[in-house]
Amino acid sequence: MKLRNSVVLLLLVTVLAPIVLYTDRLGTSFKISSPRNEFIEDVSTFTLGGDVRPLNLLPQENSSISLSASDVSTAGNKSRKIRQLTQESMEQQTTISSAGSGTGDHHSVEKNPIRQVIEQGHEANSSEITSQKPGSATQRKSREQQNDKDNKGKLTMSEDTSNNVAGNLEIKHEKKAAKTSIKVGMEESTKTKVGKQNDLAVLPDARVRHLKDQLIRGRVYLSLSATRNNPHFMRELRVRMKEVQRALGYASKDSELPKNSYEKLKAMEQTLVKGNQIQDDCTTIVKKLRAMLHSTEEQLRVHKKQTLFLTHLTAKTLPKGLHCLPLRLSTEYFSLNSSEREFPNQEKLEDPKLYHYALFTDNILAAAVVVNSTISHAKDPSHHVFHIVTDRLNYAAMRMWFLANPLGKATIQIQNIEEFTWLNSSYSPVLKQLASPAMIDYYFKTRRADSDSNVKFRNPKYLSIMNHLRFYLPNIFPKLNKVLFLDDDIVVQKDLSGLWHIDLKGKVIGSVETCGESFHRFDRYLNFSNPLISKNFDPHACGWAFGMNIFDLEEWKRQNITEVYHSWQNLNHDRQLWKLGTLPPGLITFWNRMYSLDRSWHVLGLGYNPNVSQKEIERAAVIHFNGNLKPWLEIGIPKYRSYWAKFVDYDHVYLRECNINP
Repeated sequence: MKLRNSVVLLLLVTVLAPIVLYTDRLGTSFKISSPRNEFIEDVSTFTLGGDVRPLNLLPQENSSISLSASDVSTAGNKSRKIRQLTQESMEQQTTISSAGSGTGDHHSVEKNPIRQVIEQGHEANSSEITSQKPGSATQRKSREQQNDKDNKGKLTMSEDTSNNVAGNLEIKHEKKAAKTSIKVGMEESTKTKVGKQNDLAVLPDARVRHLKDQLIRGRVYLSLSATRNNPHFMRELRVRMKEVQRALGYASKDSELPKNSYEKLKAMEQTLVKGNQIQDDCTTIVKKLRAMLHSTEEQLRVHKKQTLFLTHLTAKTLPKGLHCLPLRLSTEYFSLNSSEREFPNQEKLEDPKLYHYALFTDNILAAAVVVNSTISHAKDPSHHVFHIVTDRLNYAAMRMWFLANPLGKATIQIQNIEEFTWLNSSYSPVLKQLASPAMIDYYFKTRRADSDSNVKFRNPKYLSIMNHLRFYLPNIFPKLNKVLFLDDDIVVQKDLSGLWHIDLKGKVIGSVETCGESFHRFDRYLNFSNPLISKNFDPHACGWAFGMNIFDLEEWKRQNITEVYHSWQNLNHDRQLWKLGTLPPGLITFWNRMYSLDRSWHVLGLGYNPNVSQKEIERAAVIHFNGNLKPWLEIGIPKYRSYWAKFVDYDHVYLRECNINP
């Protein structure tokens, strides 16, 4: 019977002791009486391999294992037997080690069951942590659920307390391994994020900026009195600054710098350190830097103003090729016989059942793009009629271009504005204002008007009668019911015949609104400090755009729109209601007479805004290059130019002779 109890106790030691040794939760897990504490003190000095080694029992908070009173008493009785068994084991190991002198260590390891269990458990734990994937939330959750089930099952068994303790300790050990793997995964992800942030923090022009900063600091030292008194340092600093300037050149990023740029940077930095030792008055340096900053801001303001002026000058200037083209076409036109100068299908010009377009321009190439893009997208070109009005200088050239490039089934009419005898200064307020000395002085004298700081206000095109012909559509087309007005800086991308079938609901004009949250509203175009404007209009009313507008000429005549326009033009003789253009008088004239079209009909901004949405451009029926950056000018926005250039035949003989290239 005693032999049987000894065997049971030996097995208990070999199973329970290594688990107790390797759990760090034991210190606070077991909230029991003194016998249990006595047991812990005893097992903390187990002998492994013939040496007495203390065990690391670290207390762990929030433990969840508790024992009943019977379990505690049972464990207390067995702890005394474990101490005795341990002493016997120590004596036996000492005897074995002395007998086998050559292989004592090897045999002691083999004969010691506690060390075997410990090493096996340690290897199992290592393989478990290695095979475990950090951050695998699904595996951790399933394992913890399984452990909870095992834990509950083991706690309900009261016959074998040792098994209960061992099972619970194994569960805790697995949870610790899971937490360790989670911590490792989190640390790895944190390191990865930090590494990515460091990569993003490295700017492609970091060294370029550093070199520029060095030049600024060098200029500061050159201007200080303390460094001027040191000629040796002044010479060295000037040499270093020249080296940095040569290395910097026109580089905008580090990859464009020469290979020796880093050596130049280090040499310059050493020289600046010397300057810092010579001049240690920070107040003086700060004052000098502020003065340089103020000077730089003033130079920037001047350059911006010059850029704006040159941009407007370029927009008003006719490129050499576009000046050559009308001269070449006019020569060809006057060499034709009178019978060769006529266009076909002239009987369609006054048919109200067809789709009529009005285009007023002196730009031949721009007019060609408008007509070509419209016809190429028309479902039935034979139903489309184009009415182009130009000035006397370009009349022959415009006719010659479309005679040399016939439109197929479509119909075209070219008119000379000089033939409109009804359009004179006694009828049109614009012509009367244009002929007044004050207006000539304002628009055509070279001196700058003090009242208008914005140079675009001084562009004579805004008072050109060609630009104001849109307010005389019923006079130009007396037999038509509807007309689609087009600017010469647009490109058509879809069939436009659907515009004639839109019910304008009694309105005169159909347009696309252009207002956003706080821009393109009436207060941007009109002077609301004037009582005539403030009493009649809403400053927050939404603006709209000229460029593609469908006009109901029957409704126009019924509401006498031309007279409304004339009355407001007479009131603005001193330019106190608005400053420029045709849009402000258009907003006033068609106030409460405008029908809002869907935005997809007309997308604007390609002549000044490089950030127009690509999706909006692709789905637009008409795209508008409004602004100074016209597509036929070199200053046009490059990424938009292809939309316009694809409707120009650059292989045409006249374009090649005038050196007009894409």
